[in-house]
Amino acid sequence: MVTKKAYVTLVTNDDYAMAALALVRSIVLSGSKADIVVLHTIAVSISSLEPLAELGAKLRAVSHLPTSDEFNHRHGKQKIHANSPFLKGEKPEFHTPLDNFIKLRLWELVEYERIIFLDADTIVIRNIDKLFSYPEFSAAPNVYETVADFHRLNSGVFVATPSITTFENMIKELDTPNAYWRRTDQSFLEHFFPDWHGLPVFYNMLQYVWFNLPELWEWKSVHVIHYQYEKPWQEDHPKSEQLGILINLWKAYYAGSDIPDLDKLPSPPHKAT
Repeated sequence: MVTKKAYVTLVTNDDYAMAALALVRSIVLSGSKADIVVLHTIAVSISSLEPLAELGAKLRAVSHLPTSDEFNHRHGKQKIHANSPFLKGEKPEFHTPLDNFIKLRLWELVEYERIIFLDADTIVIRNIDKLFSYPEFSAAPNVYETVADFHRLNSGVFVATPSITTFENMIKELDTPNAYWRRTDQSFLEHFFPDWHGLPVFYNMLQYVWFNLPELWEWKSVHVIHYQYEKPWQEDHPKSEQLGILINLWKAYYAGSDIPDLDKLPSPPHKAT
């Protein structure tokens, strides 16, 4: 029987395909029976996609959205980073803001009645199938530094209902004259779904919570870890010592071996008062 539910991620280069290997394996190990779909662009090599298919992921080639040259210029890497510099952490060199909008193509996957989207730099450490019953559009808040972050969504994990009508309306709304989406797809989705439903933060736990809000981190509650900013496969990045436990956890899922017992992992060190 063909499932009507799917986990979906997006890879736009070989680095994110590497990340997706850990993600796909983590979903499989969570015991979910839903389909896993990997959207990928032509920039991703076949050799990087093959391990994902071997784990059972369905590969779907996608292209950039049909946005205008003016839109593309406003949302190019230099423009976005100049207007909204990353002051809290560092994005890797392969980060390309315009690629973020491609994830909107998941609304074209009308063979599924409900989708859970996950950024490729996430891992699922506990089964999250129950999110399929959440309404569109559900996303966790962008919490990683202060409680003020609860006012913004993070599009690294969200629940959607595929629809060609919705997709077409998105494209019309996305590329209006002079439209500028400061946080790319996240700003747009907040605009398109102004009454978005809040998922518990534990379903998209941003890695910076580990050292910024350690009192919020409780292993028995965490379901998805999202490696925002620096990536766990980067060698000796600026936060690698602080995030060592989380990096080693990602590496275990990537390798598919020696995955630790979550109940035995140490809690984050609390901030000095």
